[in-house]
Amino acid sequence: MASSKRRPERRQEPLSRERIVAAAVGLLDTVGESGLTFRALAERLATGPGAIYWHVTGKTELLVAAIDAVIAPALAGDDTGTTPREAIRALALGVFDAIDAHPWVGTTLAQLPRTGQSPMLRVFERVGRQVRALHVPEAAQFTAASALLSYILGVAGQNAANTRAARPDTDRTEFLDAVASAWGELDPDEYPFTRDVAGQLREHDDRAEFLAGIDLILTGITAGRTRS
Repeated sequence: MASSKRRPERRQEPLSRERIVAAAVGLLDTVGESGLTFRALAERLATGPGAIYWHVTGKTELLVAAIDAVIAPALAGDDTGTTPREAIRALALGVFDAIDAHPWVGTTLAQLPRTGQSPMLRVFERVGRQVRALHVPEAAQFTAASALLSYILGVAGQNAANTRAARPDTDRTEFLDAVASAWGELDPDEYPFTRDVAGQLREHDDRAEFLAGIDLILTGITAGRTRS
């Protein structure tokens, strides 16, 4: 009689907050914020919802942690040896790329309560330090940092929303060409400016335009400093 051999048990990685957050990011990338439930997350982690609640108290905390994880690489850079302008541009582009790669971040941020634990607080702090390093007058520092943060989140979020709204098989060049052609056919009396810039729309690069906007804001901030 042949002896039966026991199959070795597969060792599972212990459940941790880091694993839960990583799984949540993956789920959000796949199905979006509406599909992130503790039941779906438990299935992905092959565990029970109760085990997840041991590490995370609720969905809001989970979303905050997921956004923090996505934004973290943009905050990991070292500003040593760079000018304040260079540091702001690098941080802004890092956040732009993070939201572009994870489009749910923009819409989710708008839904989270505005508390001291907002995921963007560290971005605001980092921007504010560089604004201060630009020697912006103290009375104007909050406005300058807020304007930069609003631009970063607004443009990055809109870019991500446009990406989500487009069909998966959309060719960007063909799409922009079609829109630019439509702009070029607008009434010249009602839309003279839009007609004139239609060609620039056709050829523009999203990341380059985003950084150009950052530069415009920084130029205004530093011009205001020299006038004070």
